[in-house]
Amino acid sequence: MEEIQAHSDNYESSSSAASSPPSRVPSSNFFYLRKPGGSRQPISFEDSPDWEENINNHNTDVGVRVEERGGGDSINTATTPASPSLSKLNSVSLRSPPFPEGARKIAGASIVWKDLTVTIKGKRKYSDQVVKSSNGYALPGTMTVIMGPGKSGKSTLLRALSGRLDVSAKTYGEVYVNGAKSSLQYGSYGFVERKNTLIGSLTVREFLYYSALLQLPGFFYQKKSVVEDAIHAMSLGEYANKLIGGHCCMKGLHSGEKRRVSIARELVMRPQVLFIDEPLYHLDSVSALLMMVTLKRLASTGCTLIFTIYQSSTEVFGLYDRICLLSNGNTLFFGETLACLQHFSNAGFPCPIMQSPSDHFLRAINTDFDRIIAMCKTWQDENGDLSNINMDTAVAIRTLEETYRSSSDASAVEATMLKLTEREGPSLKSKGKASSATRIAVLTWRSLLVMSREWKYYWLRLILCLLLASCVGTSFSGLGHSLSFVGTRVAAIFVFVSFASLLSIVGVPAQLKEVKVYACEDSNQHSGGIVFLTGQILASFPFLFLISISSSLVFYFLAGLRNGFGFMMYFVLNFFMCLLVNEGLVLVVVTALQDMFWSISTLVFVHAVMMPSAGYFRIRSALLGPVWMYRVSYIAFHTYSIQASL
Repeated sequence: MEEIQAHSDNYESSSSAASSPPSRVPSSNFFYLRKPGGSRQPISFEDSPDWEENINNHNTDVGVRVEERGGGDSINTATTPASPSLSKLNSVSLRSPPFPEGARKIAGASIVWKDLTVTIKGKRKYSDQVVKSSNGYALPGTMTVIMGPGKSGKSTLLRALSGRLDVSAKTYGEVYVNGAKSSLQYGSYGFVERKNTLIGSLTVREFLYYSALLQLPGFFYQKKSVVEDAIHAMSLGEYANKLIGGHCCMKGLHSGEKRRVSIARELVMRPQVLFIDEPLYHLDSVSALLMMVTLKRLASTGCTLIFTIYQSSTEVFGLYDRICLLSNGNTLFFGETLACLQHFSNAGFPCPIMQSPSDHFLRAINTDFDRIIAMCKTWQDENGDLSNINMDTAVAIRTLEETYRSSSDASAVEATMLKLTEREGPSLKSKGKASSATRIAVLTWRSLLVMSREWKYYWLRLILCLLLASCVGTSFSGLGHSLSFVGTRVAAIFVFVSFASLLSIVGVPAQLKEVKVYACEDSNQHSGGIVFLTGQILASFPFLFLISISSSLVFYFLAGLRNGFGFMMYFVLNFFMCLLVNEGLVLVVVTALQDMFWSISTLVFVHAVMMPSAGYFRIRSALLGPVWMYRVSYIAFHTYSIQASL
């Protein structure tokens, strides 16, 4: 510590001597579990799946002292730091999380991308290239982070590696999986989107169990152990029986827990590679640190983790194994985290001692800071510089890129990539999917549970339909049974059915949530359009029948229609068919538009056009089919109106 403090005091002299870079300092205080039960060693560019080859080399190059403390061990270094930021990081003893008890070992996969270029037409203002000739790799049991400012190509690179780019995107270059040019198979990898798409009316255990049923083949009882493993891996044991969204008497999960639930949903497949887009999205510092420690424990089981990060604290930064720094699609650095600090120091941008490394990186390569400094020029002249980087961001980016291309770090990365791709390893095979019939059954049962718990779905609609039936029935009560009242009764039935169908708009917000969950599951190949629509329609049967029979009974007797159980059930069944057809219309519109305003506007317009026409049900049949259902409904209502009024 005295030696580290002495070098921290000499910050000015070490910064001015950046042109003569000192020897690269390994990431001695970043823990890394090479294999379950093995000793923890620092990471270097020469790491490869052949674990035992490099342990002795690292021990001879770096003097590492391991101290036993309490329940874990911490790694301190006696080497000379290359910059004050290295002193700051090395002075902090990061405790290595123990190997998770009861966790299953995962045979991870190595991912190598070589000269990877992605072009998307219209994505950039000056160029269609979103990612430009990127090189890098990710090893089993490590966390590789893709960092950069906004619109730097982080998410595009992540999607290119996972094979989830849009059809409009064109990819050039090569991606190797375990040394072979192949794409990742279903079940061998997981992808977590940036935004959480969860079902708030389900508990954590229920949500993960239904996700396992949708993803995995086999019997239902075999999925419980998988779900419990995912809960344990993401430290969700105390939240397992808690509602995700909460209710009026109980708060739901916080953003940190919800983010871990989203990751746990992908872990039920036990993937070898896990891609996460912004795992720290909208998380505070405590939740972010807990998230990264949890992911570090997950990586210690052997899983290969690749994710994007915009910004992080110093403690979180110390947990990364490798970093890929992007700016406007260009790779400014790839390698170890501490080596990235040394790279900036060599390029003439040493990190200040009181600044977070990620903040320093983004300050140097984010062009938005130039506009901020230009706006504050007057204040800057009076009070000093706003930053220690006294040049344009574009110049800094070019300097960092040129320095990296000519550095030994880039050569080491190329040598490691060549070593990882010179021989093929075991191929990743698909783990199989659940059958379509199983998925329909699971979605139907899950939707039934959600609809019964979500009061805005059908319970509010039931209350409104009962009020509508009471109002319309009271308005048309006391009519006689002569031929002069036939038209009046036809109008009463038409008004009741039309406005009851219009009340289906009440369930649009709840259905929109279901559609968003479906979109996320469909992107991960957990569901399909026909499967989702079929499950939703089947789940709505009992609720629509309850609405039809309760409101029909109220309207039927208030309007004084013809007595007889057969006539009454005939009316109820026809009303139920109309509600079912209308439910299908609403579901198709919401699924197609996926926007609340436009969905409601479209449904109101459709009902406003169809209501005045005498062929209301005939027009709807042309939109949704089958045709005979609507014709029967149309003829039945008008025929029954005449019969009931006589």
